[in-house]
Amino acid sequence: MSGMRVDAKVVMLGKESVGKTSLVERYVHHRFLVGPYQNTIGAAFVAKPIQVGEKVITLGIWVSQVPFSGAGSHETLKSVKTKCILLSLICVFWSFLDLTDSSSFQRARFWVKELQNCEEHCKIYLCGTKSDLIQGDRSLRQIDYHDTQDFAEEIGAQHFETSSKTGSNVDELFQKVAEDYNNATFQYMTEETGVNLGQKKESYFYSCCNSN
Repeated sequence: MSGMRVDAKVVMLGKESVGKTSLVERYVHHRFLVGPYQNTIGAAFVAKPIQVGEKVITLGIWVSQVPFSGAGSHETLKSVKTKCILLSLICVFWSFLDLTDSSSFQRARFWVKELQNCEEHCKIYLCGTKSDLIQGDRSLRQIDYHDTQDFAEEIGAQHFETSSKTGSNVDELFQKVAEDYNNATFQYMTEETGVNLGQKKESYFYSCCNSN
């Protein structure tokens, strides 16, 4: 699978046990594995094609385990960006937060700050996980929806609340990334060829981790 042509790389960042691997398992293999996962060491990579209209967009999904603080985290993110450039890939970053763990929101803020230090215009998606738990018991919610939505608007990010157990919003999240990539690619190509389809807008996909 990893030998497939990849159009865009999706890098998942977040606190350990926040649910990054579970989300990929649900999306790629349509399953939810009961029991604790072994923490990702370094990075795990998988690629999967997505149909967008008449096109097929292949997202390379990278589940990354990097330090939370200190110089090491910044250097690791710079390394991620460098890999994108060398492979001529478009990079998209997902910052994860566990809706039942308030500390994961602070982690998400940290990752966003680090990403913006590496590349001001990176395309970022905020992904809340374990929504099934809070639907079953509202008292388990430790991150307010409106706080996350306000933060998403502040940084210009898309915001999703997902459940790897039920599959809620998982397909929609990946589909949205593929559609955004496809739209950004079309916009970039029309601008480069001089076709004026309206006012020019900044393409985050092409400003982030692009080798051109």
